[in-house]
Amino acid sequence: MPERVIDSMEKVIVADKLTKKFGDFIAVDHISFEVERGEIFGFLGANGAGKTTAMRMLCGLSIPTSGKGLVAGYDIHTQSEKVKRNIGYMSQKFALYDDLTVAENIRLYAGIYGVKEKEIAPKTKELLLRLGFDNERDTLVKSLPMGWKQKLAFSVAIFHEPKIVFLDEPTGGVDPVTRRQFWEMIYEASDRGITIFVTTHYMDEAEYCNRVCVMVDGRIDALDSPRNLKIQYNAQNMDEVFQQLARNAKRTDAI
Repeated sequence: MPERVIDSMEKVIVADKLTKKFGDFIAVDHISFEVERGEIFGFLGANGAGKTTAMRMLCGLSIPTSGKGLVAGYDIHTQSEKVKRNIGYMSQKFALYDDLTVAENIRLYAGIYGVKEKEIAPKTKELLLRLGFDNERDTLVKSLPMGWKQKLAFSVAIFHEPKIVFLDEPTGGVDPVTRRQFWEMIYEASDRGITIFVTTHYMDEAEYCNRVCVMVDGRIDALDSPRNLKIQYNAQNMDEVFQQLARNAKRTDAI
């Protein structure tokens, strides 16, 4: 996929010296960056780099030790509930309830995200038609193929048209064709103005992002477009860039 250019001046994520400590351990060490509306922002790092801790702070799930953060215009420290109302979230490990049907999952998350009652039924019908799931409305999610689950989980995460959706390794365990289709959905959401904040272990996916941030030992060691990073590190692809940076890591425990 070609490198994309975002024409936006709206900053939907602002991190200013964001820091998280656990006792004497600094999990996230004074990180600063900004993300624009509609941008696909890749957030990379080996196990222990601190990216999960940073994402939890940005989602309003963990209070920073110091520093500031704004997400969708709200302070992550003092307005965490408003942050949660204006974001979507999808995790590889848990995104849907297997023992609920497709329609029940959509309705559940619509309620959690505060979608108006009168809007849920028509939006659900529209979503099922768009995904080609109209015949699977009453199917238990656990019966769906993994690729279908991932598409549904992403669609549910942006059902309320949030300003930002956080994707935590969303394509783990799916085949390359399904991963490609999933990224087409990401592009469509970005074109609608939804900002995508995504972590991934697949370095080919990093190539699809507008910009990529690489964390090492709690710090940001690189942040630029894939093209510029490959030039800077004299690399053929993002995997080579990542390997050059990750080899300097001193800690390996998952954070």
